[in-house]
Amino acid sequence: MKPYDDIFQEYEQLQARADKAFRDMEKDYPSCIKCAEQCSDCCNAVFGLFLIESAYLNSKVDALDEDSKKALLARADQADEALLAMEKRLRETKGDDPEKITEAIGKERVRCPLLGDDEKCALYAARPVTCRVYGIPTLINGKVHACFKAGFEKGQSYPAFNLDGVYRELYRLSNKFLERAGVNDPERASLLLSVSKSIKTPVEDLLKGVKPR
Repeated sequence: MKPYDDIFQEYEQLQARADKAFRDMEKDYPSCIKCAEQCSDCCNAVFGLFLIESAYLNSKVDALDEDSKKALLARADQADEALLAMEKRLRETKGDDPEKITEAIGKERVRCPLLGDDEKCALYAARPVTCRVYGIPTLINGKVHACFKAGFEKGQSYPAFNLDGVYRELYRLSNKFLERAGVNDPERASLLLSVSKSIKTPVEDLLKGVKPR
């Protein structure tokens, strides 16, 4: 067993919990679920990954063949450029107000580097938890959210997947991951990285705190 395999296995349990929640909603509310192969709206949402998610995703990149890996890294560079342009524009229009910036980011669209030209995820089996539950109601910061394409009706009551609870687990696993590497820095466990930086930054550099390339 590799040094972090047991922590990765705990993370995979979170992935499995998300998958089960999606399947349950798909079974109980089939007409409300609009997710389908090559439906990639969620693949353009802007969000960050906890350290454990970044490390897990990066560990799967090497399993790709060289051509696929090269294409993935090229798309990651493109995503980085788009994110930098977005950040610059938001600073100019929203100033230093974190609430306004956070709200604006939620409306931004940046194509995920994992999304290939065929509109399919290059690392679908390893995709983050957020991606797995995008099409069902989720609880984030105490508020329920759902994909605009979904058929969930306002005023109706539906089960919601508790992403707030998952985020707490992701923080715990990220902190455990750092401690295993001899790094005692709980603040770093709360930092979020983009998917593009996660793809491009080796696990060893993530643990050392090396600035993502």
